[in-house]
Amino acid sequence: MEARFALTDYVEAAMARAHYDKLEDGTFGGRIPGCLGVVAFGDTLRTCEAELRSTLEDWILLGLKLGHELPVIAGIDLNSKPVSEKAGAK
Repeated sequence: MEARFALTDYVEAAMARAHYDKLEDGTFGGRIPGCLGVVAFGDTLRTCEAELRSTLEDWILLGLKLGHELPVIAGIDLNSKPVSEKAGAK
């Protein structure tokens, strides 16, 4: 059985939605629709993508810490509250 990690899956699904533009000066800009304020820039497309991923990760962590409503992406809802189970429960 393969382990699934909601946060990793969420980041991958969000990055799959990313849009990139080549700017007039030859650099790149990227954004993720639905993730307000998640934008990044880079000298190359690869650099822009790495910056966008880092910005997204920070945006998610800050949103979770501050209790912001995050968009549901690819059916992954990070807004649900965790449920704890007693140790040894079946």
